[in-house]
Amino acid sequence: MLTRNFISIKQEMVKTLTLAYPVIIGQLGIIMMGVVDSVMVGRLGSVPLAAASLGNSLIFIILIIGIGCSIVISPLVAILVGGKRYSECGIYFRQSLMVNVFLSVIMIGIILLGVNFIHNLNQPPEVIDLTIVYMSIVGLSALPLMIYQTYKQFIEGLSVMKPAMVIAILANIINGFANWVLIFGELGFPKLGLAGAAWATFCSRVFMAMVIMFYVMKNEKFKQYDVTFNFRGINFPVIKKILRLGLPSGFQYFFEVGAFSFAVIMIGWIGANELAAHQIAINLASISFMGVLGISQAASIRVGNAMGEKNISKIRKAGFTGIVLGASIMSLAGLTFILLNNFLPRLYIDDEAVISIASRLIIIAALFQLSDGTQAVGIGVLRGLTDVKGPTIITFIAYWVISLPIAYVLAFIFKLGVQGVWIGLLIGLTASAILLTLRFNYKSKHIIEI
Repeated sequence: MLTRNFISIKQEMVKTLTLAYPVIIGQLGIIMMGVVDSVMVGRLGSVPLAAASLGNSLIFIILIIGIGCSIVISPLVAILVGGKRYSECGIYFRQSLMVNVFLSVIMIGIILLGVNFIHNLNQPPEVIDLTIVYMSIVGLSALPLMIYQTYKQFIEGLSVMKPAMVIAILANIINGFANWVLIFGELGFPKLGLAGAAWATFCSRVFMAMVIMFYVMKNEKFKQYDVTFNFRGINFPVIKKILRLGLPSGFQYFFEVGAFSFAVIMIGWIGANELAAHQIAINLASISFMGVLGISQAASIRVGNAMGEKNISKIRKAGFTGIVLGASIMSLAGLTFILLNNFLPRLYIDDEAVISIASRLIIIAALFQLSDGTQAVGIGVLRGLTDVKGPTIITFIAYWVISLPIAYVLAFIFKLGVQGVWIGLLIGLTASAILLTLRFNYKSKHIIEI
């Protein structure tokens, strides 16, 4: 019996990793755009790097709601595939595309209006002006980003993972080249500085959207789902289901990313060097997090397939296998951060004051890797169960009731500064990981009707 169970779990791990590794590579390709941006912008000095940190944090807190909404199409399609309801997959794709384009227009409007209020955040004046320019450009990329997300999540729901990986790698190359040309004014182009990094991001996202659209529409294996723009009308029941599951999923990420973004604002109250150091440390932490998102996505699809079959044993096996894999990968990342905490910041900047602060933050980042991996996969497997309301409440409590108040007290009352903010984030991630795992253990014992 034990041998049979071990073989079964091993097979589940192999299936999960087979789905996950293209997503991991693709996610790493995307986050490497941010790494390359930070490395190149860091050559301009701590102020542009701080502006990029603030701008990315504020933009992402808006984009993440749309991205979270788009992610739900993968488990929905996976459930349809598990239940052999293939004819419905294309309906969900077309309605999801309609929803995501509409959301992208709203997000662009919010970003362009929101830049007028950055002065109210009490940030260093020299950082604010650069942040406004950066956000105004990158905000426009919400439309191509959401189009890309729709196609990506749809085909990944069909367990087709590699195309997004290849596109992300190519986009990373384009982004790096565009950064070099536009930031530093190479090949006869004007030297745009931080604005150049923003335009490079915009161009790379347009490229990603165009390539994945071309691939999906021209590939014979997707023809049966009618992936063209030939909409037959608005399917309100399907849109209602997408929004019912997608918006809470978006707000799950919003509460987490929002907490990290508000942490950036608090760190900005401390100083520009601390803000630049935070950007370095969070950028490195984002690399490992993007990796575990691949496990989360794969586990979500595996759980979704099992949900379509209404098989409780497969649901629990798929979910807990994903959680263990996520925690294991992030533990290795944490060990790497501890060993290289003094070396890694030097890849970004030459300022010794910033490097000293960043090296200490990287140690804290190493400590929260296990919790971050567990909570990331926990959200994914619960999404595979179409359970979104409970996780939304959990993420709100973990980050906004527990994490941020503790971060503020440690940073400003106990005078721990930026390290106090990061310790607060560590506590919030740990609370989220524990609560999400307990919820999956409970919910996975009952099959939810779709």
